[in-house]
Amino acid sequence: MNYMPGTASLIDDIDKKHLVLLRDGRTLIGFLRSIDQFANLVFHQTVERIHVGKKFGDIPRGIFIVRGENVVLLGEIQVSIEEILEEQRLQQQAKQKTEKAKVTALKDRGLSIPKADNLDEY
Repeated sequence: MNYMPGTASLIDDIDKKHLVLLRDGRTLIGFLRSIDQFANLVFHQTVERIHVGKKFGDIPRGIFIVRGENVVLLGEIQVSIEEILEEQRLQQQAKQKTEKAKVTALKDRGLSIPKADNLDEY
């Protein structure tokens, strides 16, 4: 692999999904379609991700041109939806297994935890 200086190093990243953080704090996610010598970027199927606390929402923006001097961070998104959903499923299974082990351990000691739907009775 040959190293290319400056924005030429991004040529291999064309047509891949990227996240870009702008100087004004906005976060964009889209497919990098073009780049020039000034690091101006063209994104396709772009969404603007807005974070409020732990929640976020995506606003479709379509084709988006970003002036190079406004880019703070640019990174490729490598995880596919299928991979992240599988990871989420495995994480949920592990959490359920841990909770089941806790309940079993408490029952073995003669204790019980009220279920969430029975909390009103207590």
